[in-house]
Amino acid sequence: MRTLARWLAAAALVSLAAPSLSAPVKLAYPQTRRDDVVETRFGERIADPFRWLENDVRHDRDVATWVARENELTRSYLDALPQRAWFADRMRELLDFERFGLPKKAGGRYFYIRNSGLQNQSQLFVRHGLDGAPRLLLDPNGWARDGATALDDWEPARDGRHLLYSVQDAGSDWRTLRALDVDSGESLPDAIHWAKFTDLGWVGNDGFLYSRFPEPRAGREFQATNHDQAIYYHRLGTAQDQDQLVFATPDRPELYHQARVTSDGRYAVITSSYGTDERYEIHLIDLKQRNRRGWAAPALVTGFDSDWRLIDSVGSRLWFVTNKNAPRYRVVAFDARRPQSGWREVVPERDETLERGRVIGDKLVLSYLKDAASRALVFDLHGKPTRILSLNGIGTAMGFSGRPGDPETFYEFTSFAQPAAVFRLNIDTSETRPFALPALPFRPENFVVEQRFYRSKDGTRIPLFLVRRKDVAAAGRPVPTLLYGYGGFNISLTPGYAASRMAWLEAGGAFAMANLRGGGEYGQDWHNAGRLANKQNVFDDFIAAGEYLIGAGVAPKGGLAAQGGSNGGLLVGAAVNQRPDLFAAANPQVGVMDMLRFDRFTEGRTWTDDYGKPGDAADFRVLRAYSPYHNIHGGADYPAILVTTADTDDRVVPGHSFKYTAALQAAAIGDKPHLIRIESRAGHGAGKPTDKAIAENADILAFLAEWTGLRPG
Repeated sequence: MRTLARWLAAAALVSLAAPSLSAPVKLAYPQTRRDDVVETRFGERIADPFRWLENDVRHDRDVATWVARENELTRSYLDALPQRAWFADRMRELLDFERFGLPKKAGGRYFYIRNSGLQNQSQLFVRHGLDGAPRLLLDPNGWARDGATALDDWEPARDGRHLLYSVQDAGSDWRTLRALDVDSGESLPDAIHWAKFTDLGWVGNDGFLYSRFPEPRAGREFQATNHDQAIYYHRLGTAQDQDQLVFATPDRPELYHQARVTSDGRYAVITSSYGTDERYEIHLIDLKQRNRRGWAAPALVTGFDSDWRLIDSVGSRLWFVTNKNAPRYRVVAFDARRPQSGWREVVPERDETLERGRVIGDKLVLSYLKDAASRALVFDLHGKPTRILSLNGIGTAMGFSGRPGDPETFYEFTSFAQPAAVFRLNIDTSETRPFALPALPFRPENFVVEQRFYRSKDGTRIPLFLVRRKDVAAAGRPVPTLLYGYGGFNISLTPGYAASRMAWLEAGGAFAMANLRGGGEYGQDWHNAGRLANKQNVFDDFIAAGEYLIGAGVAPKGGLAAQGGSNGGLLVGAAVNQRPDLFAAANPQVGVMDMLRFDRFTEGRTWTDDYGKPGDAADFRVLRAYSPYHNIHGGADYPAILVTTADTDDRVVPGHSFKYTAALQAAAIGDKPHLIRIESRAGHGAGKPTDKAIAENADILAFLAEWTGLRPG
C-alpha cells in the first residue's frame, strides 16, 4: 500500500516536552468462559482454559458471540480516539495515486496490474505492443459487494491468447483457478477448485499444471490440516474431474509439490518440500518427450538437505540458485542431456546473499542482498561478470522477469519513501526507461532513510533501518517510534513503501525496521541463528533494537511501539511478555500465540522446521519458555495492546489471537487497554480491499499514537 509540500506546512511537530499520554482507564471486558482444561505434558501441567475459542467462528455460536462482544468494546474505544480520523484521511490521500505492477510479455502483448488509486482491488490490463492502448481484461471490483474477492496470481499463455488466473475470496489461502480468452475478453467455463500454494504453469497454449489438495470435510475448510497435495494437468475446455494426475506421493502425504514450467516451455520443474524450511527435492519432466514418456518425472535432486531455486533453461541446460555447500547461495547448472556430468558451478558464493536469478536475453541477472538492501549483478551464461545495475540507493528491486533470447526485462524499485516505480531495461544496451512512475502525493526528498547497526544481547551486530522526516531528524529530539520486526522462516525484511508507515512519519513519528536473526538477510547461518533452540535470539534482537532506539535518543522512554505480523505477531507477544516495561504500546498482528498447539491447524504442522515440534520433549521446553499465550505474567504493568486478526485467516487461525486476548484480559497486568480487533471476511493479509486496509491501519495507528504520545494534525 502504499504530500508533503503543501500539507507539511500545516503538520505539527510532536511536542518536545514529555508526551501527554492517555490516563489508563480500567475497561470492563466481556466475560470469557473459563473451562477446566488441563493436560500433563512432559511432566508439566498445562492449563488451557480458553481452548474453546479455537473453534471456528462460523460454526460455533459461543465463539461468534465472544467475537461480537469483543469487537463492540474495541470499536467503541477506537472510535473515540481523536487521531483516528486524521490517520484515515491521510492514508486515503497517500493511496490516491495511480499504481502499476510489473508487466509480463507474451505473444507481443504486455499484461500488467493497475490501480487508479483507491480501488479496492487492482485491475488487470493488456496492451498490444509496448505503446499500444491499454485494454481492461479483469476487474475484480465487481466480484463481491464488500470488495473482498481478489485477483491473486495470473499468467498468460506463451502465445498471449489465453490467460490463467487465480481468485481469492475473503482472504483465504484457498484459490479457484479460471481462464479467459484474451482477444474477446470472455471467460472460459473452466474452473479449478481446492487449489492452494500453487504455481501456474502453461503446457503449450491449451493446458496448464497446478497443485491442489483433496476437498476438505464440510465445516473444516479453514481449520483442518492439509495433506496429499498433488500436481494435475488441466486441458482447456474440460471438466476438473477429467484432469490428469501428474505427480503425487501417496506414501508421503505430508509433502507439498509445486510445478514451474521453464520460459521456453521445454521442462516442468517439480519442487517438493516437507514444510516451510527451504530444503527441497527436485524432479524434472521433459515436456518435449511427453507424447512418448507421459509425465515421467525422474529425480534431479534428492535428500531434502538444501535450497534449490530454478532460474530458467536454455536448450537442455538448466540453472539454479542453491545453498548446497554455500550458505549465502551460488549459481549452478545442469545439462539434462548429459546427466552423468552432474552439477557445474557457474557463479560462486559471494559475501552478499544471493536471492534469485533470471535469464534475460543471453545474460544472467542475479539479485543480491547487501545488508538487506538490493543489488543486481549481470553475468554471461558461463558466469563471467559483466556489470552492476544501478538501483537508486537504499531500497528493494524486484522483477527482472524475461525470456532467454529476449533482451527486454522489467523491474520495480521501492523504498520507505518511494512507492514502486516500474522500469524497462534492455539488457544488451543497458538502456533503462520508465514504464510507470507514480505521481506521488508527498515529496520523498523530505524524508531521510538511514541504515544503522546495533549490538544484541550476545554481541551480534544487527542492521536496522530508520526513517524520519528530515526536519524531525535535524531537530535531534526523541519522537514516538514504531519498531517493526519479523525474524523467521528465512524471510528478509527489505525497504518498501506503505501508506500506513508514511502517515506515521508525516505525523512526526519515526519508523524503525530491525533485520533480526531468523530471517534470510545474511543467508543460511543467519536463519539458523534464530530458529528452533535459537529462537530466543530473535526476541533478544528485537528487545535490543528497542533499547538502542531509546538509548540513541531516537525514541523517548515511554514512546516506543512494537508491531509485527504472523511470526512477527509471535515476536511482539513474546517480547512484550519478556520486557513489558520497554514498550508503551504493541500491535501483534495475526500472530502465532499458542506454541504448544500451533501444529494442529491448517499449515501449522509445516512450521515445525522453524519452531520445533510440540510433541518432542526438548522442543516442548523451548516452546513453553516463550509461548505468548502461556507466559503472560500477572503483577507486571503491560503496555497498551491491540491484537488484530481476521475470521477467515486459514494460515494462522484466529483462535491463536482469541485465546491470547482472553488471557491478557483475565490477567492482572495493569489498566492499559488490551483489546482485539477482528476483521470479517478477511484472512492473513493478502487480497484485503483498500477500504478495509485503510480502516484497519487507521485503528492501529490511532491506538499506537494514543499510547506513545504522537499527536498529528
